Formats: sequence, C-alpha cells, structure tokens
Amino acid sequence: MRQHAAGEQPGRRTAAPGSDIWTGHAHNRVQWLLALGGLACLALGIQLAVASSWATGIAALAMSVVGLIAVGLLILFGTLAFLQVAVKVDKDHLEVRCGHVGLPRRRIPLDHVVDADFAPRVTPRQWGGWGYRWRPGIGTAVVVRRGEGLVLSLGDGRKFTVTVDDAESAVRHIRDRLKPTAAL
Repeated sequence: MRQHAAGEQPGRRTAAPGSDIWTGHAHNRVQWLLALGGLACLALGIQLAVASSWATGIAALAMSVVGLIAVGLLILFGTLAFLQVAVKVDKDHLEVRCGHVGLPRRRIPLDHVVDADFAPRVTPRQWGGWGYRWRPGIGTAVVVRRGEGLVLSLGDGRKFTVTVDDAESAVRHIRDRLKPTAAL
C-alpha cells in the first residue's frame, strides 16, 4: 500500500470489474493552512477598514484595505479550488473536477487520447506549485498533492497530467477504452 505524505488522504475509487466508469480522488489538507492565511488577510483588511480613522491619509488607507481584501479573497478561493480533485472516466470521456464546487473542470474525449501512462511521482515543484498548471514543452496539469498521477498523451501532441490516487488502475481503465487506431 502506498504511503501518503503529511496532509494527504488516500482517494476513493470505484471500478467494478467490467464497469464502464472509473472514479478517483486526491486530497491535500495542507492547503487549508494557505486558505487560513487568505482568511487572515481578509479579516485584517476588514478590521483595518472598520477600526481606522478615515480622517487622514484616505488614499493610503483605502489602498491598504482594498489590497488586503483582494489578496485575502484570491488566496482563499485559489486554495479552496484545489483542495481536492475528482477524476471520472466513462466510456467516452475523462473528466477532472477541482475543489468542492467542481471548478475548474476539464473534459477530455477519449477519442483525443493517444495513450495513458502512470507517473509514480508528480510534484508541485516540477509544475511550479499546486493548482491548474501549464508549462511550455511539458503540458498541462492539475496538481493537488505530490504522489502518483495519470499522464495522458493527446492527439495534438500535448500532455495532460493529474494527480489522483490509484492512477495505475485509471491507466488500465483508459487503455481498455482507447480505440485501436488511437494507440498507433
């Protein structure tokens, strides 16, 4: 059984033998700390707006309040969107949904997939952090934690990577659904 790093939780998956649907999840509880940092910036901005005397230095105070609130909201929503990822593979598509709301979302038709590979170690460092990432020459990725991942080779030459628990079974499930002409 795979060891999970601090803050990681194993994903749940369902793929009954002969089933047309595979689902997998990955979580990262460490990002809650970043969300708390965003919440702190937001609270500080509100506190500054309420408790400050607006009689002098209005421009500087307004910029500070707006800046703290904006940074707080960006950090808060940016981290909450990538606390978890859900991957669903049915007979025609692979769908990746992020966060509790399911946004951002990416749906890839299996007709556009040339091959699927297992990546034993995907790290936020190789992608420049957590979240929805793009790197020239490497491809696009959804990274919510370090660990195993699924790498799709698409028909246009690009690659798409997603961190998900039990990625090996996802690879087998996708390869079983690829058209024989797509594997050439």
